[in-house]
Amino acid sequence: MDAMRRVIVSMGSVALAGMMALAPPAAGQDGSGYWSSGPQVVDSLALDQVVERALRSSPQMVQAETGVQSAVMGTRQAYASFLPNLSVSGGASLSSSERFDPSTGLRVSGQTDSYSAGMSSNIDLFSGGRNVAGVRSAQASEDAAEASLVTRRFSVAVTAKRAFYSVLRAGDLIKITEDRIGQAEENMEAAERRLSAGRATRSDVLRAELQLRNARQAKLEATTQHRTAMFALGQVVGASGPVAARRPESLAPTPLALSPDRLREMVLAEAPAVLAADAGMDVASAGLSQARSQYMPSIGLRAGYNWVNTDLQLAHGRTSWSTSLGISFPVFNRLQREVSVDRANAQLIVARAQADDARRSALAELERLLAGLQLAEERLALLEGSVEVATEDYRVQQARYEHGTTTILELLSSQIALTQAENDLVNARYDYQIARAELESLVGREL
Repeated sequence: MDAMRRVIVSMGSVALAGMMALAPPAAGQDGSGYWSSGPQVVDSLALDQVVERALRSSPQMVQAETGVQSAVMGTRQAYASFLPNLSVSGGASLSSSERFDPSTGLRVSGQTDSYSAGMSSNIDLFSGGRNVAGVRSAQASEDAAEASLVTRRFSVAVTAKRAFYSVLRAGDLIKITEDRIGQAEENMEAAERRLSAGRATRSDVLRAELQLRNARQAKLEATTQHRTAMFALGQVVGASGPVAARRPESLAPTPLALSPDRLREMVLAEAPAVLAADAGMDVASAGLSQARSQYMPSIGLRAGYNWVNTDLQLAHGRTSWSTSLGISFPVFNRLQREVSVDRANAQLIVARAQADDARRSALAELERLLAGLQLAEERLALLEGSVEVATEDYRVQQARYEHGTTTILELLSSQIALTQAENDLVNARYDYQIARAELESLVGREL
């Protein structure tokens, strides 16, 4: 039975050696691959610079800013509805005519000139509250646009921070793969020494070589991710090429500036999403007031001044003026008012429900982000200890393998566990930073 097992192991070793001999070399080992020279970095930015340039180049920010400008102009127009309209008109006409002259018995041609000018103005003295409701609606729309701008600003900032941390994350993973390659090379050298001394089989060397190839493949993948992340960061900041990320002084967790209870109060009262929903409800309420104002009469004052002359001169012209005060009260307009009020009331009900849901959603999102932030912070502490344990275990396994008291499988398993712990630590470190950025986006302020 033992002899059969040795034969099977030997056959497996020969097959593994054959497959590895036929496999093509890893890309980039000879320095001639597409990635060998690395991307031509066009800039290197710190986190605050990334956020600043992303805010300047983001189309979403441009759209939100123009939305605020349009809302401001809408408010001005609403206030202008209290002012009178003023229009000026003028005209000139030249016409020909024919008449019969009885003294001569001939037709006589002639022409008539006419020049006119006028000025008119009208103002609504009372419109049933439509103007006041229009101002309320415009101001609420302006508040909604400003809240949307704040929401968009933090959304763009979160996107920029994700892109920034993705570059750093990929760079850290490259460092881990480089350490993994060095460990794999040491393990293969140890396996070759033991094989030369007759204390190991050819399978140990082949397994170590396979682990080395896997480490090199992991480095290629990490390098690709790093390159892609730099191009993505360049797109976010408006650069035509890859942009590198400057590592901050520290990525360690820091306490929040506000307590959870204060954050809950702030989210319910000041979160951009909540403010936008409240502004939408104000717009709907103003729309209902405008619809109900149709039941009220309208009072308007009109005045005009006109001048007409057959000669192009101000003297000897005919002038006239007029003024009128009118009242209009729609008695029945085929239920148009009723339908308008019903629709406006339905919009208000929906807007009120959306505002209530926005508060519940913001509060639930706050609790999720706070829990995620706490989890990420606790994971960081645990993973830092895990990396220390895995590092010590790998060191012990290396020493044991050198002395022949363990197998290559246990050594490689220890190396894989160390690599996984380091990867988890890197991911947890940047997951914490992104979760904090998302929390700031929800609250609408730096924490």
